[in-house]
Amino acid sequence: MLVSHYRHCFGCGTDHPAGLHQRAIAGDGMDVATVVEITQAHQGAPGLAHGGVIATAMDEAMGVVTRLLRVPVVTVRLEVDYRRPVPVGTTLHIASRITGQRGRKVYTEALGHLDAPDGPIAVEAAALFLQVGLEHFLDHGNAEQLQEAIEERRRSGVTWEGEVNP
Repeated sequence: MLVSHYRHCFGCGTDHPAGLHQRAIAGDGMDVATVVEITQAHQGAPGLAHGGVIATAMDEAMGVVTRLLRVPVVTVRLEVDYRRPVPVGTTLHIASRITGQRGRKVYTEALGHLDAPDGPIAVEAAALFLQVGLEHFLDHGNAEQLQEAIEERRRSGVTWEGEVNP
């Protein structure tokens, strides 16, 4: 199980009250499997997950796989193709992988399956991430929260510099 990069992250944070609480497991290569439970809180149309929530889950899954590179990244482009509705009460199993790298660019893709890792494909996504320095988060984020996240990572035995994807 991969540890959340920040406990208040909407996608993977364990302490975010309205978050997805997405869980991730590293695969054998440059791939990761994540799981998200679709609840009433994620509803858009009656009984169905909101498309923005699904896009967030896909972005999180592809962001998690970039952590295998041990460099901080940010999402630059996200493409999502919705293949079938995702009902409330289902589990979305997302398989993500790194498809390439060029300079600071990291290319990823993901498939979201309904209720099982080999279930029907409900969503496909591709994303481009850009490697950035930690100063990016100091310049554009909250320095106090960044320091909190760095301390959390150190206590867990993983340095922030090698395991960040805010």
